[in-house]
Amino acid sequence: MKNYFDIYIVGVGGQGVLTIADIITLTATRENVDINYYPTKGMAQRGGFVKAQLRIGRAPDTFSPSISQRSADLVVSMELCETLRAIRYAKPDAEYVVLGEKWLPTDVMLGHGAYPEKETVCSEIQKAGGSYSYICSEDVPSYARPNLFVLGVIFANTALRNLFSVADIEETIANRWPKVAESNLKTFRAGLAYAAEKA
Repeated sequence: MKNYFDIYIVGVGGQGVLTIADIITLTATRENVDINYYPTKGMAQRGGFVKAQLRIGRAPDTFSPSISQRSADLVVSMELCETLRAIRYAKPDAEYVVLGEKWLPTDVMLGHGAYPEKETVCSEIQKAGGSYSYICSEDVPSYARPNLFVLGVIFANTALRNLFSVADIEETIANRWPKVAESNLKTFRAGLAYAAEKA
């Protein structure tokens, strides 16, 4: 594997996008892997656009924190429509992990716009040359934090597992929230199992 890996994560406020990025960043730091983490929050705390850009494996002072178009190795989308916004940042052979959660924008709720169907989003990924793992939002267990479930799918199905082990991520999750470590690890492992079943 090359010596760097770029991850572009998108979603909306309240979905835990930045938590996914935090866990990966904390893991990299503990493992002495260079990482640059660049978060962006929308205007609204809940429902506003949120993204995180992670650039792993090169010294932070040797490159821009922003991922340029057609550069991301992995795109993680916590909201179906936001996937379309992220495609232009992905390499032609990028991997995608997409949660099929829908947060309808105002124009759609008012009947002035159409929300894209799953088939449309997946087709656009394929047109861009990418491969994807799709997670039905209904498949996320009721007890689970969706972002930690998605993190499990990421580490089961993408090349990020070549940089960090499952044990590395589990250690970070357990240390981040020690009082709820058992339930959070259960969710992460459920994502791993879900990905294995869909493989």
